[in-house]
Amino acid sequence: MEYLVLGFFTGLSLILAIGAQNVFVIEQGLKKQYIFLVCSVCSLSDLLLIFLGIFLFHFFHQYFNLFVELTLNVLLIIFLVYFIYSKIKLISGTISFNSEAKDISRIEILFKTLGFTYLNAHVYSDTVFFLGNFSKNFLLNEKVYFGIGASIASFIFFFLLGYLSAYFSKFAQNDKVWKLINLFIITFMSALAIYIIRETIYFL
Repeated sequence: MEYLVLGFFTGLSLILAIGAQNVFVIEQGLKKQYIFLVCSVCSLSDLLLIFLGIFLFHFFHQYFNLFVELTLNVLLIIFLVYFIYSKIKLISGTISFNSEAKDISRIEILFKTLGFTYLNAHVYSDTVFFLGNFSKNFLLNEKVYFGIGASIASFIFFFLLGYLSAYFSKFAQNDKVWKLINLFIITFMSALAIYIIRETIYFL
């Protein structure tokens, strides 16, 4: 159960940001166009990539030696330090949303959603690399629970974002809200960084 909760909050910390994909989801919600399709593609893609990362690291972990373990941990720490730094220096500005609905087919929306998802470099660093790497030393059942928790966070986040878009679009333009969200992310990710640093020192 603890790995399910850990996966949930780790996954939530990674996706709680207004990037191109999340803005697209909000806009589709405001336009009331293919919301279920968009949210389903985004959340199912996350699930696929999360477990791809987890099982890739699980499979190759048997070939890791001490040097590889240390290198991956150092890369994790660098990723987290950069991630935390980006949140600290982030200055929230006004975010505008296009709510003007235009005629567009289901297939066009599908390909547009796939583009915002799979052509986004962050989705691979967050899901495949970070979540897979972070869980590499868990037992197999712990990895599964961790992945399920992160996937649940993704499903809840995207469907709330899409169907409550009018509500969230107001939040997205509120500096105080973003300061609180970033404070949560910084605190949680700092705790993960400390954990990984301790694990790395243990290897030494």
